[in-house]
Amino acid sequence: MRRHASRSSAAAATAALIVLALAAPAPAQISKLTNLDLCNGKDRSSPDPQIRGCTALIKSDKNPQVLAVAYNNRGNALAASGEYELAIRDYSESIKLNPGYAKPLNNRGVAYLKKSDFDLAMKDFEAALNIEPNYPSAFANRGEIFLKQGDYARALKDFDTVLKLSPELGVVWNERCWVRAVTGELQGALTDCNEAIRLEPNLAAGFDSRGLTHMKLGHWDLAIADYNAALRLDHDLPSALYGRGLARLKTGSQAAGRADIAAAKRGNQKIAEQFARYGLQ
Repeated sequence: MRRHASRSSAAAATAALIVLALAAPAPAQISKLTNLDLCNGKDRSSPDPQIRGCTALIKSDKNPQVLAVAYNNRGNALAASGEYELAIRDYSESIKLNPGYAKPLNNRGVAYLKKSDFDLAMKDFEAALNIEPNYPSAFANRGEIFLKQGDYARALKDFDTVLKLSPELGVVWNERCWVRAVTGELQGALTDCNEAIRLEPNLAAGFDSRGLTHMKLGHWDLAIADYNAALRLDHDLPSALYGRGLARLKTGSQAAGRADIAAAKRGNQKIAEQFARYGLQ
């Protein structure tokens, strides 16, 4: 029933290349400065400009620290394009160039997580935390693995740590809300979901998780309102369709409820099993 992933908060971070501290670059330096800007992700129109800028830097620069950041950033752009194998190669090159650099370890872990290679992902998140013990993204990503494995206690512990370090991360408030809802900590779940929605009002998952919480509390009308909000942001979200369908059945809207459930099953054939595991059917 997880909706994003990745998550999480877990997104790979672009590191800033600080190579030239120039007020007005000389003509011969303009091309390199442009590549720096692109590799730093200045052009957000698509991943392609960042890939081009980082590739040009990799070809032209000899500084290992600069190259480590360039490979990391190109890896991020490749991962954003869904090219996870190529991204993993770039992150690995970055790690070889600078073994004490935590970001490419975390980011390679995210790429492995996207490929459902949980063992390799876990090793990378652990290695990143060994280098940088207060790294919120690595804790969030490790928590995501625990969540996928059904280890809710350790997932909660990691999400607790993230929110102490970076309380502005709405996606992590949502993740903790969802875990608390599933495990029956319903008032805490509501508090977490409210904070997630306050911080990320355009995050469909926040409304979806709060809808689940209201379902478990028996607040059918509030659940329907939250699922409606989630579906305005993500029209085909199976968990929101299925949850709204169940809530509509509870309130007597039989035809609408069955239609929602059928639509949810078209998007996710196992959605009924997932809700049943949470005590909702």
